[in-house]
Amino acid sequence: MKIIYTDLLVIGGGLAGLRLAIGARRRGHDVIILSLVPAKRSHSKAAQGGMQASLGNVAKGQGDNEDVHFEDTVRGSDWGADQEVVRMFVNTAPKAVRELAAWGVPWSRIRKGDRQVIINGQKVTITERDEADGLLSQRDFGGTKKWRTCYVSDGTGHAMLSAVADQAIAESIPVHERTEALALIHDGGRCYGAVVRNLTTGELLAYVAKATAIATGGAGRIYRTTTNAVICEGIGHALALETGAAALGNMEAVQFHPTGIYPAGILVTEGCRGDGGLLKDVDGHRFMPDYEPEKKELASRDVVSRRMEEHIKKGKGVQSRFGEHLWLDITLLGEQHIKRNLREVWDICHYFLGVDPVTEMIPVRPAQHYTMGGVRTKPTGESTTLKGLYAAGEAACWDMHGFNRLGGNSVAETVVAGMIVGEFIADFCDSPESDVNIPTGLVHEFLQREQARLDQLVKGHGSEDASAIKQQMQEIMTGKVGIFRTGAELGEAVDGLQKLLVRSRNIGLRAHSPGANPELVTAYRVQKMLKIALAVAYGAHVRTESRGAHFRQDFPRRDDAQWLKRTLATWKNESDTLPTLAYEAIDVGRMELPPGWRGYGTKDYIDHPDTAARQAEVDATRAGFAGAGRLAVQQALMPYERLLPEVLRGPNERLDERFPDAAA
Repeated sequence: MKIIYTDLLVIGGGLAGLRLAIGARRRGHDVIILSLVPAKRSHSKAAQGGMQASLGNVAKGQGDNEDVHFEDTVRGSDWGADQEVVRMFVNTAPKAVRELAAWGVPWSRIRKGDRQVIINGQKVTITERDEADGLLSQRDFGGTKKWRTCYVSDGTGHAMLSAVADQAIAESIPVHERTEALALIHDGGRCYGAVVRNLTTGELLAYVAKATAIATGGAGRIYRTTTNAVICEGIGHALALETGAAALGNMEAVQFHPTGIYPAGILVTEGCRGDGGLLKDVDGHRFMPDYEPEKKELASRDVVSRRMEEHIKKGKGVQSRFGEHLWLDITLLGEQHIKRNLREVWDICHYFLGVDPVTEMIPVRPAQHYTMGGVRTKPTGESTTLKGLYAAGEAACWDMHGFNRLGGNSVAETVVAGMIVGEFIADFCDSPESDVNIPTGLVHEFLQREQARLDQLVKGHGSEDASAIKQQMQEIMTGKVGIFRTGAELGEAVDGLQKLLVRSRNIGLRAHSPGANPELVTAYRVQKMLKIALAVAYGAHVRTESRGAHFRQDFPRRDDAQWLKRTLATWKNESDTLPTLAYEAIDVGRMELPPGWRGYGTKDYIDHPDTAARQAEVDATRAGFAGAGRLAVQQALMPYERLLPEVLRGPNERLDERFPDAAA
């Protein structure tokens, strides 16, 4: 039995995992990162469009600040977000984007003077200020009042991941590649690391740590059509769920991106629409203004995706041999803009479709894109129920996105959460409570258990095919737990997934190698994926309302009176076929922005009984602080800075907003 000891074990080598590892390492702690692939091949690299941060640099971003970013994010979440966490995020995002610039991210920059842009399908000339020349540029994204998304053409994730990975190398942080965590080592109240499998040799190892962080990204591969990489199977979520102690939050909140290339589902960045691209139907008609006259193509992703599917159901889809789709038209942007600012989109269309987006429209249809749910954590990133276990990025639910994420907020969240959670992990590792007083016998017990499970698959005589079960799971999720949901179909999905889970316990293998064996990997992963799929489907079945990306056709209204609360899913016993659900109320009385209409989408919701009273308190506070600065008003409405690590506190300066005492 081989045991490797470290202060912090990070499971996942993408942006979130790398950045929190850097934070802990700079505080003097030993760190090991586990990654299925080389860190620079993590799915973070696929982010195209950009990172939101309220810099207020560009002409169309003037007047932007943390307050505006906060309001956009809360409205985008359909009031599912933890507003204190949103405040932590919007305050730190400008610090994060500037740190990344210092680390070498080649952000697109402003050139002073006149430039032509496409706004609402029309060419418009805007003038950039002389004093903004050379500052970080920003583009428009859905659900935002200001142009706020910083970008590196359309290769933002590529540039960010390369820079952060290089920084981790500079900090001498080891990345153990082609390794996979199979189970968390814990005693029900405290996490002590993980049992890890070497994917090349098949060897099992125990990594024992003061703190363990899950940063494994999303769970898109439980669906057939997804923009997610093949490694995004929700395994980090499952590691937490299978402890029986840690909870997953809001797993029914699954985002579909409006513009997945049809039928492959490869992402076409929201930057296409932010830069002026239009959605069109079989007749060449731009249809989004018919549904969303204010935001049009730049309503939030959940709204645009639903409108697209509604339009297809009206017979306005484009028929192809693969099915029906709609068009994304970026030809109006011109060749120079496309090949400079959207060059990855050009490459993808050219190589995967044989389409030239300079002269031809792109076939698109919504595809699964993001998992708002994840390991339920405190604002510190630590599990609410399992001490020593942390999570960050898409694998976490701390809960910044609520029931719908705004474009550009996820890649921002990876580094922002990494900055914040990394500091809190370092604090924990500095404290006496992090001492690892774990009996070797417990470690041995977990190693033996996981080895027995693998042996059962390799040496057993099961009759079920892992790949077939996986495919059937994906078909169920795509067909019955998609953009539009009904109680009947969700019930069928839950029943079907339960049967698949039972069948998965009788998987047999044709290849019996205990080492490099892709069939074995599929077998033990699909058992975990089915639990995640059930958390999604069952949570959606029980939640009888519509909120953000969760849309029930049989319950189309957002119901704050009954459902202003987070879903918490746990898996109590290995023999169970359903997660146990509980609910965590969201306190209206602590909200800076009480629930209301989002400003787009259907204006149809049931008020929470406390909303009117809280809104009156907010209005009275604002009136009492008339003439005071916005920071004083915000502090009076909902203090949050105490939640941030001290090093990340303080205001952010802009061209139009200076704080002479900021250093104090």
